[in-house]
Amino acid sequence: MSTEPEPTEKTGPGTRGTAPEPEGAEGEPGLSEETDGAGAGEGASAVSPDGGGAAGEPGAAEGEDGDSAGGDPEGAAKGKVSEAEAELAAQRIERERIARRKAEKQGPVESGAKLSGKAADLLAAVRAVESGAKPVAAVFSEPEPPRRPAQEPVRPRPVSAEPAGAPGAVGAPGSVGATAPRTVEAVRRVLAEGGAPEALAPQVAAVLGDGADDELRADPWQLLRVTGVRPEQADGFARALLGADCAPDDERRGRAVTVWLLEQAALAGHTALEMPALTAALAQRGVPDAEAAVQSTIAEAEALVFQDALDPAAPEPAEDEEGAERPVRILVGLERYALAEESLADGLARLINSVPKEDGSAEDWERAAASARGSAAELIRAVSAGGLVLHTGGEASRAEPAALLAAARGLGLRAWAATHGPLGRDRFGALLEAALSSAPGGPSSDAEPSDRTTQADSPDSSGSPDSGRTVVTVAGLLSGAEGPGRDADGAFDLDLLVVLDAPQLDVESAALLVESLPDGARLVLGGDPAVLWSAGPGRVFADLLAARICPQVASRRPDPGPLGELISGIGIGELNKVEAPGKEVVIVPVRDAGEAVHRTVQLVADSVPRAFGIPAEETQVITPGHGGAAGTRALNAALKERLNPGPGRFGGFDPGDRVAYSPVPGRTLPGHVVRADAEGLHLTCAGEPVVVPKERVEQSVRHGWAMTAHQAVGGRWPAVVAVLPGDAAQALSRPWVYTAFGRADRHLSVVQGAEQALPRAVAEIPAKPRTTRLPTLLGAPAAT
Repeated sequence: MSTEPEPTEKTGPGTRGTAPEPEGAEGEPGLSEETDGAGAGEGASAVSPDGGGAAGEPGAAEGEDGDSAGGDPEGAAKGKVSEAEAELAAQRIERERIARRKAEKQGPVESGAKLSGKAADLLAAVRAVESGAKPVAAVFSEPEPPRRPAQEPVRPRPVSAEPAGAPGAVGAPGSVGATAPRTVEAVRRVLAEGGAPEALAPQVAAVLGDGADDELRADPWQLLRVTGVRPEQADGFARALLGADCAPDDERRGRAVTVWLLEQAALAGHTALEMPALTAALAQRGVPDAEAAVQSTIAEAEALVFQDALDPAAPEPAEDEEGAERPVRILVGLERYALAEESLADGLARLINSVPKEDGSAEDWERAAASARGSAAELIRAVSAGGLVLHTGGEASRAEPAALLAAARGLGLRAWAATHGPLGRDRFGALLEAALSSAPGGPSSDAEPSDRTTQADSPDSSGSPDSGRTVVTVAGLLSGAEGPGRDADGAFDLDLLVVLDAPQLDVESAALLVESLPDGARLVLGGDPAVLWSAGPGRVFADLLAARICPQVASRRPDPGPLGELISGIGIGELNKVEAPGKEVVIVPVRDAGEAVHRTVQLVADSVPRAFGIPAEETQVITPGHGGAAGTRALNAALKERLNPGPGRFGGFDPGDRVAYSPVPGRTLPGHVVRADAEGLHLTCAGEPVVVPKERVEQSVRHGWAMTAHQAVGGRWPAVVAVLPGDAAQALSRPWVYTAFGRADRHLSVVQGAEQALPRAVAEIPAKPRTTRLPTLLGAPAAT
């Protein structure tokens, strides 16, 4: 078929599915648009949009694409450690550090007894706040004044990582592979007794650890701690085990459902929930006394409670003003996320308040800025004076951080950049190479090569042979598999770190990054604020932009051409008609999902290669969700049959298949299948070999001709085919459309079946709000 735009006449309405009822009801945390559960996109031409729709399968922040890794801790200690292992180990060290800080701040709450003292005062305060009365003064201390200088952090120690070129098998201490077989078997018997699937035994044993069978028998609702188990399933299991002793008002059930709801909220991006929303959600889940359930959960230290001023900058009411008080909100959150935000806020305060190292004189920095142009010069000047700088802009603006890095290295700074994934790393590496070449005097003699294919001959201080890479991935930097390594104090051995794709930073990764920076180091967080937010909880970059606690440099460099014009319009809520004389943007209207799949295969296999010379391997299909008649599963099956047919003899995969590999939840690496053997499935991802053990293949590898927008974020391809089926129209949002369409470099084809849902989403549906505490901790008004 031709890639000429289709006629502008409206076609008949597409086949419409029936939208399933959203999980829970109003007030209950649900999955956000970032889960790419279902959705549709938009057209961008003179063509009228067509389609209509229903929601597809929701996912849990792309949780289907992988989960925590598994492995044997003793084997990991004796043998090589994979990138995933090292990353998870670094995160575990950070969580232990946060736990120590919490233990120093507050004493333990005695469990099991009726609440008294502070816990009882807490409940009274919560009820007083909800009723409009003044909170009990003895319960909460007043909010802190604007950020104080933070103390020197206790940083994680260097984590050894597997050499690049052999990131190898995935595993993590404490996972299924490390669980004693007798524990798994004991759990299997308890599950069988309660009528639950015995296949859950390894997961339950991994989550609950030794003695899991006894713990499960004593509290059957602990089954909810296993990913994928729902409250009604845990209720059935509890009834089978407890019999007449099982009741809806059981304290154990209330605590388990409370924690489960907070976990679901985290999957949707929240780091905490407001008390009214949490109690309403508990009531919808059949918990008779929601407040008592929250109270019990807090008393058992399974969640934390916070009172945050809605406007920390507001003056305190005078003592003689009877009944006057600062407006506050009561929040409840899981410890790991709530304390990660506190750690992040302290680390950011330390960066802002510490004096940057004197690397180069003021005159040297000014000369470097004068040699740059426009907002690149502004960025260099801002970095010369401050420890934390935010930089915003689209794809073209990446040239400005490249100019900054080139200038910093010319001044002798140990400067590094980190991106969300390997595709972004390679792309930015090329920009940096060009910036270094065009810098006065050319590349410095001691500059490390930024081309990722060039490696240093000797390992760095962390034992990684990747010390020659100036541009790394965030995951590789945190795990130690890439980057400069750590110094004797456990801090990154660098002076300047530029983090691209900052909107993809979740709160835990951001906390670990910031805490790992040495005093006097400079941090630049850059990215496009209009793209989808992180798959994990938090909205770090958006919160920092709103808080305005540090210099912000907005790029004035627009993305060029018709694609740039289209994306810029979407970013401000306008779906503009763009002139595309070179067919940079093409709309392909379809009537139903079946036609969408057919036309997508034609575009990838025939039309785009013929019209633009872009091979099928360089064309990425992006669709809203995994399920549905035009989701990633259906599209990948059709594309495999056309582009690489085979029996799928390696767990559904054949050599040459394009795949999307998720070593940990929320992170996707595009790659290809090489072969399979006793070790597992051999892949190549961004030029590096990866071995996925056979027991992990089903969980962490899926075909990758078609991906969701969240999987594709951070990547960019010569051609993109965005598939917007009618049955996914309800999941459309402006960030989804912006992200999906913005992955195209030269050509975008929009297979459009969403009718008016597309322009309506761009104009009216912004990012779903996330509840976070970071703005309050930074001394800014609470985010909404």
